[in-house]
Amino acid sequence: MASSSILLSEEQFLCSICLDVFTEPVTTSCGHNFCIDCITKYWNSKDLCHCPLCKEKFSKRPKLRVNTMLREVVGNFKSLRDRDKDESPAKLGKVPCDVIEEKLKAVERQAEGIIEDLEQEITELKRRSTDLKQLSQTEDHLQLLQNFPSLVFTPPPTKNWSEISVHSDLCVGTVRRAVSQLEETLNKEMENLPDVKLKRIQQYAVDVTLDPDTAHPKLILSKDGKQVRCGDTEQNLPDIPKRFNHYLIVLGKDGFSSGRFYYEVTVKGKARWTLGLVRESTDRKGYVSPSPEYGVWTLVLTDGNQYTACSSPQVILFLRKKPQKVGVFVDYEEGLVSFYDVEARSHIYSFTGCTFKDKLFPFFVPCNNDDGKNSAPLIISPVNHTG
Repeated sequence: MASSSILLSEEQFLCSICLDVFTEPVTTSCGHNFCIDCITKYWNSKDLCHCPLCKEKFSKRPKLRVNTMLREVVGNFKSLRDRDKDESPAKLGKVPCDVIEEKLKAVERQAEGIIEDLEQEITELKRRSTDLKQLSQTEDHLQLLQNFPSLVFTPPPTKNWSEISVHSDLCVGTVRRAVSQLEETLNKEMENLPDVKLKRIQQYAVDVTLDPDTAHPKLILSKDGKQVRCGDTEQNLPDIPKRFNHYLIVLGKDGFSSGRFYYEVTVKGKARWTLGLVRESTDRKGYVSPSPEYGVWTLVLTDGNQYTACSSPQVILFLRKKPQKVGVFVDYEEGLVSFYDVEARSHIYSFTGCTFKDKLFPFFVPCNNDDGKNSAPLIISPVNHTG
């Protein structure tokens, strides 16, 4: 039996294709939900028609119809999410859901009409009264909202017993309590949305290893290729075409030219660093401009606490906490590069609308040691999927 508050799954609100809150959700015959545009585009790009989650194949493309119940719940969720973030929790708790509030007003108006006009047999009233009491005691409040109108407002066969009246105040009060509990739960779910999205993104984790052939001669890599720090002197290394010789840069071994991928880097103890993505064709023998115009998408820490997204123009970021581990997510087809604070389970910044034309490689800059103040390494860390 569920607890007294509604246990809404975090997964309900996110489409597994776009990783965002549903827009016009549809449900496939295998029971999974997607945005109608997302699943349509997905099927248009495939030779076979199957579910992106469970891979169930369909002999022919299913006819898609919007799941109105899920759309209504998502609509309420979005309205709560879009509220002014500066409002206090107490104030939020007093404001009813916009869509559901209208339904409550309709219920009240309909109840008043029933009190005046309803005529039916006493036995029918008793049966309905009993059913209503059972429904008001249910802990599944979504079921209550679904079944309440059909139970109360479908007129039974009428007779002239005008002295009998039905008092709907208690019924409406039950609905209001259910809505209040629903709103409280949705508020909690809304607070957890960044955490939910990060969990979904972490499913695309890849194994990133540093490529020593790209490393600037002053950089020191661990034997397993998972750590990099800056040394005091340059090593005697061959100046091959792949190697960066001007900036303290090293790339991941493997590049990506399609799909989604994600990795995490521990930056604890560092005062300066740069992380992100770079396209394969970027010049490695001179000045590397940290800008998407030149095929570089990076997040930078300078002076211990100043974070900058190297867009065009650059964006200064104001973070509540100093990230100790940074997650990097890329959706090649969508042109998206996103950065996350892994421990805080929060979004830092996203480059959107990017145009990727060749392979992308993970990009690491540990920066100079600063007399030991920045000697900690950048560490490619295993992804903890349980969060």
